[in-house]
Amino acid sequence: MFDRIAERYDVLNRVISFRLDQRWRREVIKAVLTQGRPRILDIGTGTGDLLFDAVTAMPGEGFFVGLDFSPRMLQLARAKRSGNSRADCTAFVLGSAMFAPFQEDSFDGAMSAFVLRNVSDITLLFAETLRVLKPGAKFVSVDMFPPDRGWFSALYSVYFHGLMPRIGALLARDRAAYQYLSDSVRRFPPPENVTRLIEQAGFEGVTLRKYLRGAVCMHIARKPRLHAA
Repeated sequence: MFDRIAERYDVLNRVISFRLDQRWRREVIKAVLTQGRPRILDIGTGTGDLLFDAVTAMPGEGFFVGLDFSPRMLQLARAKRSGNSRADCTAFVLGSAMFAPFQEDSFDGAMSAFVLRNVSDITLLFAETLRVLKPGAKFVSVDMFPPDRGWFSALYSVYFHGLMPRIGALLARDRAAYQYLSDSVRRFPPPENVTRLIEQAGFEGVTLRKYLRGAVCMHIARKPRLHAA
């Protein structure tokens, strides 16, 4: 499915979110970047939007690795490298976030944007992310959730579950894919439940930030630091 919609993926993200997705990605980047020359993992990198924005925002040297299971998405991400002056500090890897092909304690930070809903075993993703992070490193994720109850929830439901699949059918010529997007949000657990799952995986200091009355939420967590015996 993601291979099918890859060419129109970036455009549809801008249209469906009224370009707010770019703001939320910037919030993720601000939360995850560290000083020095960090190695950052972008989980479910897609066409590389989040990764390349992070490269641009990084004031110094660093290295950014994008992981995704869609060959076509990664093909488009690699094509973007040709227009980036700092392409030599990026790499893209085909693989699953539930079985990350990296050694333990490999990264100074991990981030993801609109990925969690698409993972068949979210607890395994959190466990693998914890494994590949260095002690003290942060994991930051932003995703869509059913919003808090109220007038906005009703308005959101009309747009996201009624109109958005039709927009996807019109612009991407793939109604099924954007119906899946709508359904995946409807089925996703509340952000507070996701907070508990992140904590159960072994992360500490998990914080939750809500945008658009909870329709979009960001989780920030840290891998515990090693303590001397």
